[in-house]
Amino acid sequence: MTTETTTETLTRTVATRRSSAVTWSRIRPLVIHVVLAGSALVMLYPVIWMVVSSLRPGNEIFRDPGILVKDLRIENYRVGWHALTEPFTRYLLNSALVVLGSIVGNLVSCSMAAYAFARLEFTAKKFWFAIMLLSIMLPIHVVIVPQYILFSNLGWINTVLPLVVPKLLATDAFFVFLMVQFIRGIPRELDEAARIDGCGKASIFLRIILPLMVPALATTTIFTFIWTWNDFFSQLIYLTDPHMYTVPVALRSFVDSTSSSSWGSMFAMSVVSLVPVFLAFLLGQRFLIKGIATTGIK
Repeated sequence: MTTETTTETLTRTVATRRSSAVTWSRIRPLVIHVVLAGSALVMLYPVIWMVVSSLRPGNEIFRDPGILVKDLRIENYRVGWHALTEPFTRYLLNSALVVLGSIVGNLVSCSMAAYAFARLEFTAKKFWFAIMLLSIMLPIHVVIVPQYILFSNLGWINTVLPLVVPKLLATDAFFVFLMVQFIRGIPRELDEAARIDGCGKASIFLRIILPLMVPALATTTIFTFIWTWNDFFSQLIYLTDPHMYTVPVALRSFVDSTSSSSWGSMFAMSVVSLVPVFLAFLLGQRFLIKGIATTGIK
């Protein structure tokens, strides 16, 4: 009887553990999703609060930390659009010009530099590649003063040239390294086959390498768009005329000119400035993930 009782107890214990394991395996995905949703809500709360504040009267923005709108004020967007010396359309166009020039510059110069480091052979190649990687760790605050002096001597202050021209010289080492790793994952047999067909180095780059680099190019485009659109420090340094202000600089001067009486308008224009970044990430998310995931894989 003792042996039978022990066997029954062990059987019940095993069955209970199996039942608990099955129950937990069913509940676990729900728990994980609840935790992730809660974490996402906590991280998104400042953005949600800003959107809600753009629809509130100015005297209620800092009184209620909640995200429920009692008195909807759409006119914050209308007032904010014309609150500064120029319509907000001007600042959006200025930012778009700087972003477009930066994207084109990075795509052209960084892809060419990456092809040279990944495929071509030249003197001190490893040394210059190491220097390029070291420049990633160099803060912009270290070089901003000599750059400002140089651009001031060239008469480029208060123009978009200091913000766009350096991009044509492959100064963003991160994108060069990203593309180098991507090109290294492309089989060299394709280069050899193209060389047998009579293609030179330029033809191989334009006809073979560049079409295969679409994920890396898309990743560079998205990152350049987001970083340049949100850049405040460089644009504040080089742009002094309100007519040339970009969106980040305009938002800063928005606070200076309207003080605490138009917080709703300022938040409204902040929401407007976030829309292009949100759309860029939403539309390019597939290319962004693919470009990063395939970088360095052979």
